[in-house]
Amino acid sequence: MSRYDKMKYRRCGNSGVLLPAISLGLWHNFGTDAPYSNCREMLLGSFDLGITHFDLANNYGPLPGSAEETFGRVLAADLKHHRDELFISSKAGYDMWDGPHGEWGSKKHMISSLDQSLKRMGLDYVDLFYHHRPDPDTPLDETIDALEQALRSGKALYVGISNYNPDQTKAMLEACKRRGVRLLIHQMNYSMFQRSAEDTISVLGDVGSIAYCPLAQGLLTDRYLKGIPDDSRAGTKGTYLQKDNITEDRLAKISALNEIAKARGQSLAQMALVWVLQKVDSALIGASRFSQIEENVKALDHVEFSAEELAAIGKVL
Repeated sequence: MSRYDKMKYRRCGNSGVLLPAISLGLWHNFGTDAPYSNCREMLLGSFDLGITHFDLANNYGPLPGSAEETFGRVLAADLKHHRDELFISSKAGYDMWDGPHGEWGSKKHMISSLDQSLKRMGLDYVDLFYHHRPDPDTPLDETIDALEQALRSGKALYVGISNYNPDQTKAMLEACKRRGVRLLIHQMNYSMFQRSAEDTISVLGDVGSIAYCPLAQGLLTDRYLKGIPDDSRAGTKGTYLQKDNITEDRLAKISALNEIAKARGQSLAQMALVWVLQKVDSALIGASRFSQIEENVKALDHVEFSAEELAAIGKVL
């Protein structure tokens, strides 16, 4: 069977780009602390499932830059003949190197970061280059200058933004329209437990959308149904998800949502992914092993909700 027979592909906004409904992000578990064999298995296995979009950033690791290096290594060894089938994205904007231009949205940072990312991945271009977060101090037109240069130079085929709030998004869209620079997509933190992005989605117009952390860093899985495991993200020091995030109220919601998912014949994670796909073009998952990716992709076997199910979910949330 072809890798493209079962995956669902969805148009990204009003563009020619077709993204897999489930995309793979390399934020965690692809850095220097991750076994290369496991990274390779996840990347190649994902591609065999029809996942063609791989999302990176300059600072993904740890160490910063190491996820791009790992991806570049797998690409060179196993996927170089499939480059034109892949849709590869990277970003710039968060803290990456020492000195005054190691982060934010200056043209100096953005273009230097893109060049570094291309070198780490062994690419001539990325399919998509994002500004990773809004910069309160750099003029918007300067950041757009950088995105435009990335396009004009051929180092990026498309450009996008990430983590912009509704007002910032509107300002960027208006400035880009004035400049004749087309944004492809907005990447946002969106899940059943993080719904503020819905206000941003409402102003996007024909710009595409992709949700990161659609499983709320593992909260919307069966991982926490019986408490906080010691080896979970919430049980491990130094991660973004802390024990304080998991209240009794939150655990009760997780349990109630799990019952709705079971009645649908899905896991909680599968239902949570399908839920965000009601609003965005693609859901960006992370994983620590290939079996998680396989299970997440099975969410696409049942993507419709009844009015009663949506009402029940809304009541829980």
